[in-house]
Amino acid sequence: MSVTSNRADSGRAPKHGARSRSLRWRVNDIVVASVLAVACALIFWVWNNAVYPAVSAATVAAPQFTPLIAGAWLIAGVLGGLIIRKPGAALYTELLAAIISAFIGSAGFGITVVYSGLVQGLGAELVFLLLMYKRWNLPTALLSGAVSGLFMGIYEVIVWNPEYTAGNKLIYVICAVISGTLLAGLVSWLLTRALAKTGVLSSLASGRQSRR
Repeated sequence: MSVTSNRADSGRAPKHGARSRSLRWRVNDIVVASVLAVACALIFWVWNNAVYPAVSAATVAAPQFTPLIAGAWLIAGVLGGLIIRKPGAALYTELLAAIISAFIGSAGFGITVVYSGLVQGLGAELVFLLLMYKRWNLPTALLSGAVSGLFMGIYEVIVWNPEYTAGNKLIYVICAVISGTLLAGLVSWLLTRALAKTGVLSSLASGRQSRR
């Protein structure tokens, strides 16, 4: 019985070790996450300098609805988490994208985009953490985008829009959650699936799962 027990124990140990190693960052993970951050920073730049000013002008009478397009700023975190699938990936990708965005110019936002990136990245990361970095399906992506949007909405009504009425603050946060769910959650999930099908993610867990 002791021999059987030892064999069972020896059989379980490698599985635990393999699982532990699977959560460790490799050089390849850092490179891919950094490339994603650069790509998303370019999206942020376009959004900050073209889309956001136009929408702000169109919603000047009801600015509490402006966050309906803000989900694009949350893509980096959700996308990074879904593709890299390692602890800290969502936060790293979102924060690095925000830092790069600040350096290349963000239509008057300046260094404040870094603080926003930190808050938004934490929101996206929290969902993956609570799910113990085991679930990477559509509901996870949608929830990650929603919580990232929630963090963004609360942060912005406190820091940028304290003069809003309680009702408008609530509308602002709800719009941020909706936008985060769709523009960050759904779009990131679709992008991950599309990239996996091309084979460019073959060295990552997200690419291997897609092949299976």
